[in-house]
Amino acid sequence: MDEVSLNLEPPLHACWMKQGQQKIIPALHPGTKQHRHLFGAYCWNDDQVRWRVAGWKNSQSFIEFIEYLLVDQYPTGRIVLAMDNVSYHKSAAVLAALSLFEHRVLVFWLPPYCPELNLIERYWKHLKQLACANKLRNSIEEVVASAEYVLSQQNDLKSKLRLTFSKDL
Repeated sequence: MDEVSLNLEPPLHACWMKQGQQKIIPALHPGTKQHRHLFGAYCWNDDQVRWRVAGWKNSQSFIEFIEYLLVDQYPTGRIVLAMDNVSYHKSAAVLAALSLFEHRVLVFWLPPYCPELNLIERYWKHLKQLACANKLRNSIEEVVASAEYVLSQQNDLKSKLRLTFSKDL
């Protein structure tokens, strides 16, 4: 599980252009910084992503996401959460919230500065490539809608936009 930020400034990625033509990506005007944050958890069993949009990346938003996961999405059974070491993941409030579910949650703390060990980091790259890269949107709501469309496609077993990971060991 992890978070990713969305904003009006599109990530610029390499893309194909006709020979002799230059793709132009319009720039934002100063003062238009807007952002939203996606909290997400990648489920290894079914290659699906559970997510929630939040205005802030902080302990309270993270606790709300944990409750969404453990109460709404996975109300029974045991779960392993792979988490990085960002400060609000380890805040007293978050640890207290996790302790309520300690009988069925195993938290696996990833080593510092090792995002390559968290599968959802690869999914965030895929999401931004499809939903955001080289696309200037008019509002943050359009950016979020584009991201949520890609997320919904991930959870559609027939979609060609799905990112899957090899389960071979």
